Amino acid sequence: MTKEKNVQPLRTKAEIEDFRWALSKYASARDLFLFNLGINVGLRVSDLVPLTVQDVRGKTHLVMTEQKTKKTKRFLIPRATREMIEDYTRDMSPSAWLFPSQKGNSHISTTQAYRVLQKAAEALGRDDIGTHTMRKTFGYHHYKQNKDVAVLQQLFNHSAPSITMKYIGVTEDEVDATMEDFSI
Repeated sequence: MTKEKNVQPLRTKAEIEDFRWALSKYASARDLFLFNLGINVGLRVSDLVPLTVQDVRGKTHLVMTEQKTKKTKRFLIPRATREMIEDYTRDMSPSAWLFPSQKGNSHISTTQAYRVLQKAAEALGRDDIGTHTMRKTFGYHHYKQNKDVAVLQQLFNHSAPSITMKYIGVTEDEVDATMEDFSI
């Protein structure tokens, strides 16, 4: 997989809806579900693609060991996301991959996930989309809704709030917003 540069979150609901539209038009239901799950739970793609139906169906919490950090992570799956999981997995075997590959008896690779996202990004004329877009989108909107960087830092397992703020792309937006109407 190529190194992702300047990958951004989808900052508005309209951008998210446009991306969903592109995925529904140019990709599969599996790929749209990957995107929707990714933006609603904030996991890295390397932690999403190996999930099985039994990892998430009927669960209120997901407990896993992160691929990158090897840290154990436990978090609540949002209610609306649980409903989405139930709908998507209704006719799937508990042992089935959530994101099955068309090649062999395995899950899609992170490279394949990247290709799918790139196809949708290309359709929208965007060059700032990568696998981290889903996680960054989750973080950006979580922060905008809750204004609690400490919680988000914990969810992301980041070592400092400044890392989290820079990662989700809020830093520049927030700094600009404080300056726009500033006057002494």
